[in-house]
Amino acid sequence: MDPVSRNLDHEIMDTEDGKEAVADLKSQLGALQIGGGGDMLIDDYDVVDEKQDVANITPDDSADESEAVPLADDYEAMKARLLPKSPDLEIESEAVHTWNIENYRRLSKKERGPKFDCGGHPWRILLFPFGNNADFASFYLEQGHDDTDKPPDGWYACAQFTLVLWNKLDPSIYVMHSANHRFNVEESDWGFTRFAEIRKLFAPQWEDRGRPMVENDAVNVTAYVRIYKDPTGVLWHNFINYNSKKETNMVGLKNQGATCYLNSLLQSLYFTNAFRKAVYQIPTENENEKTNSAWALQRLFYLLQTNADAVSTQELTASFGWETKHIFEQQDVQELSRILMERMEERMKGTDAENALAKMFVGRMKTYISCINVDYESSRIEDFWDIQLNVSGNKNLDDSFKDYVQVETMDGENKYFAEGYGLQDAKKGVIFESFPQVLHLQLKRFEYDINRDAMMKVNDRYEFPEFFDASPYLSENADKSEPYVYQLHGVLVHSGDFNAGHYYAYLKPTADGHFYKFDDDRVTRATLKEALEENFGGDYANSMANGNAGVRNPYSRTLSTKRSMSAYMLVYIRQSRVQNILLEVTEEDTPTHLGNILVFSPNRPTNMTTAKQLNEERAAIERKRREREEQHLYLSVGVVTEDNFKAHQGFDLVNWDADPSSESAPQAHRILRTSTVSDFTKSLAESKNLTPEQVRLWVMVNRQNKTTRPDQPLVDPNMTIDEAYNKYGSRDKSFRLWLETAGNAEDGKPVWPDMQPQTSNNVPMLVFLKYFDAISQSLLGVGHIYVRKHSKVGEMIPMIQQLMGWSPGSSSNQSAGRSSSVSSGNSSGHSSNQSQSLTLALYEEIKHSMIEPMKPKVTLQQAEIQDGDIVCFQRVLPEKEAVLVTQSGGYADAREFYDHLLNRITVRFLPKIGIDAEWEPFDIALSKKMSYDQFSAKVGERLKVDPTHIRFSTVNSTTGKSKAPVRRNANQTLFQILSPQFGTYNNSNQRPDALYYEVMDMSLSEMETKKNLKVVWVSEGVSKEEVFDILVAKNGTVGDLIPLLQRKANLSDEVVRTIRVYEAHNSKVYKELVEDYPVASITDFVTLFAESIPEEERTAGEGDRPIYAFHFDKEPNKPHGVPFKFLVKPGEPFKDTKERLSKRIGIKGKQFDKIKFAIVQRSAFSKPTYISEGKSYKPRSFQRALVLTRISRP
Repeated sequence: MDPVSRNLDHEIMDTEDGKEAVADLKSQLGALQIGGGGDMLIDDYDVVDEKQDVANITPDDSADESEAVPLADDYEAMKARLLPKSPDLEIESEAVHTWNIENYRRLSKKERGPKFDCGGHPWRILLFPFGNNADFASFYLEQGHDDTDKPPDGWYACAQFTLVLWNKLDPSIYVMHSANHRFNVEESDWGFTRFAEIRKLFAPQWEDRGRPMVENDAVNVTAYVRIYKDPTGVLWHNFINYNSKKETNMVGLKNQGATCYLNSLLQSLYFTNAFRKAVYQIPTENENEKTNSAWALQRLFYLLQTNADAVSTQELTASFGWETKHIFEQQDVQELSRILMERMEERMKGTDAENALAKMFVGRMKTYISCINVDYESSRIEDFWDIQLNVSGNKNLDDSFKDYVQVETMDGENKYFAEGYGLQDAKKGVIFESFPQVLHLQLKRFEYDINRDAMMKVNDRYEFPEFFDASPYLSENADKSEPYVYQLHGVLVHSGDFNAGHYYAYLKPTADGHFYKFDDDRVTRATLKEALEENFGGDYANSMANGNAGVRNPYSRTLSTKRSMSAYMLVYIRQSRVQNILLEVTEEDTPTHLGNILVFSPNRPTNMTTAKQLNEERAAIERKRREREEQHLYLSVGVVTEDNFKAHQGFDLVNWDADPSSESAPQAHRILRTSTVSDFTKSLAESKNLTPEQVRLWVMVNRQNKTTRPDQPLVDPNMTIDEAYNKYGSRDKSFRLWLETAGNAEDGKPVWPDMQPQTSNNVPMLVFLKYFDAISQSLLGVGHIYVRKHSKVGEMIPMIQQLMGWSPGSSSNQSAGRSSSVSSGNSSGHSSNQSQSLTLALYEEIKHSMIEPMKPKVTLQQAEIQDGDIVCFQRVLPEKEAVLVTQSGGYADAREFYDHLLNRITVRFLPKIGIDAEWEPFDIALSKKMSYDQFSAKVGERLKVDPTHIRFSTVNSTTGKSKAPVRRNANQTLFQILSPQFGTYNNSNQRPDALYYEVMDMSLSEMETKKNLKVVWVSEGVSKEEVFDILVAKNGTVGDLIPLLQRKANLSDEVVRTIRVYEAHNSKVYKELVEDYPVASITDFVTLFAESIPEEERTAGEGDRPIYAFHFDKEPNKPHGVPFKFLVKPGEPFKDTKERLSKRIGIKGKQFDKIKFAIVQRSAFSKPTYISEGKSYKPRSFQRALVLTRISRP
């Protein structure tokens, strides 16, 4: 990594260790042109982390031709040019110091200049005249404390500085570099490794100026230093080893994945102290279930009070019933806040905290229609917990409130029908009757963009004040005896766009204190400007400077001229009630039982633990922390024993990914690298109740055929584990060993066959044996043997007999792949009472997909057997017995069973109609090679139904819903159906281990004569939609469809008699279908709707006229939703028509009030004529028109 990159990554520049410091950007970037619309921007990023760069490096700037270039010895002019003052920072001290360097070529490798004072502390220039591991002179600014004059504990200084190297005889010749840095004891120097190229310093001319930079072996260097005050304590902080509790006495919340939005809301509620105190009053002493959100929230608040580190929200999200997928999905903050409030309010009923939340968060508003010319008003008063304010079109908070209470005049064709007064001019609007003590304002930063057909974030500038007077928006009759002046308590911020972003909060925990930034697990002090102005949104001040196209959004990686961070929720507290809301929460207010901890694990039930157990948990956490710190001292070693091999059914010796609790799982050991092989062997022997002489370790190697087998024993007991790993370990950083145990000889000493004196090269080789039992369909390890290299394969037979406990039998002729006959034994290894002749087949397990028969007359050397190879043997069944095994679904040949293991896959079958008592999900182990008929037969056997009546569908891996039905194809395998790269079902996002199943009333061949119709059953007006797939004979009619729909939708006979079926295209009614309409004429381009004909339509009077209606969004050419048929009555006031429309579409209340109604001519380009509520219309007005309900798209 180059020095510039290191600097931007906030790595420490320690010149003492010879690390490269930050280089000159000009020399690093070379000929790169800054700006010009390119992707590389030298401008401030919109960084969510808000960690300011440790150093902001600026290249030496060429002077503006229009202004005079100061000389290097004009210190005041140079300081004004080189150290521009920051309007947001207060200067603590400034200093200018020049070091006259003489005899440059005689300088040592590292030199320090004279000390000078700035801010009450010593400083000096550190110089590497011939480069700090670079061909450049290296200059740094260094704090001047030494061993005899150490800085105070916790000392730091935020310094802005520039170093200028200049010719002492011609001060117009100079080179300079600038930086900002937070100096402390650990980072005591900061500067530039590549300050100036050495060869150029001594060149006859410096940049064609007629004389060199270093002239007469002398040069000057001037340090311009400005120290700023640090109001937040984190100015230019790199946050290495930052401790929120130590710095702010507060802790943050851990982000579980995408729960930053939840963290910001919870911190806001936690620091609303009255809310925390009310939550503590909920009785939960005997309620510690993980579904108890009140207890979980209490626990969270308690841990925020007492913990020294960031707190996890896992218990709380578990109480919400969230699964892992919910943790990685951002939820709606307003909805989450309301749900949380409702749960807490429900739990507070009957306690001391009853109605506490309503008193704190609930205000009242009045919706009214007031006649202008007569004394008549229709109104209703409702409670609100928060207020949603428009951002678009408004500049500030006051504009949004004015927009919210804006009065609409109803006149002309839009007059209001007042009961007893007829049509009247009226005013319609909303006014507030009261505001709560804690006012939550939801800023509508996310809106639906009709042009993009997507939700978009509104990044317009929107200002909000620290203090806000809400009284102008109260009704005249509201109680104003107490001022409605609010002070800002919290700003919840979103940075990013609609698709990606981050949430954090600025909160003011005390009434007269400071704002703090709560960014997940980090808490930092913040300024008022950071909390307010920097979250207004809007354009960047210099976003278009230098031709740049904007600032890059850190989440979407797109360029924008607008800030991506902006407030989306504001929390205000009524100033006169601040002391009641931000009251102190004492230890007495905190329930004592919260000192216990809920141990949560998704794999076991929860339980309460005592303080002793809590200490044990903390000790375990500390132990794990130490283990992580000491990880480099240890090596993870996997050890395979013979017991593991015998319990393993599958390929190779063991499955290295097996469940650790399984008997076949290898044992994992954490071993000190410096311990010896002898030490490790001794500890393993003790665990087996053996002596160290009875065990030895073999190194296991990864072969090219993807198997892992023992290769050679570790014979040097004094070799360290680290030495053994470096010599024998594999490239994948794993060290695997096999533990061999030896039997004892007559003298009691262990016997290792390969370690005995050998008179020839006919050495014994280690061979592992597996036994395939065709009767029990099992393939298990039985042990290992030693066989000499020149021995014949058939000579292993007696060894196998002895190992299995089988007694010898008569011999028979051997054939390829078969051994001599021996007396049979049962599968458990015990001899049977009856002796019968059996034949063994031997196979070598070369790799997963290669199981080769062994010829008994060839030698092991000819068969290419080596140490660690696996030989599988089986009893060859008589023909009748083999047929029975095959008919029962088993495998009579070991090679077939190996193939089964290789292609085995567990498939999840899900009922397509949902889970009920009859059909439920289940798993079946199948072979990938199975044909459609074979695996459907297995499923039919499991369901006890005819497999020809089962239809399968693939599963969408994203939504979990069914995709395309699987066509029966005799040439297609299960693997091809399930695997996206091989399938034909558009399964780029298909689950490779699951299928939906559906038990049909007919066979699949019969189903081919049917037409599948997707019918939308509409009920509850038109507000509820249910989609059904219905199979109708291709030569059938709509009349045949209706009884099938009845069964699918579970409709009564009474409803069926009133069913109407109609086609819709582009969300408009196309035509109604009569019962004898052929289904073959129904195309795939229309939507089929079915509904029960409304009673008013069935009982229509003379003159009533049916019309078609549809929904649209802003323009009639943007229809959506369910179109429907509606009855128009002659002479009916539209107010009454609206009531019938509300009943017809199944929408009431506020949602219905948002709907407007219009008439549109059937012409495609006609404009809507909006209907006045007080008017009545004759049916003929609708003869060539449609009534439309205008609803915003969801």
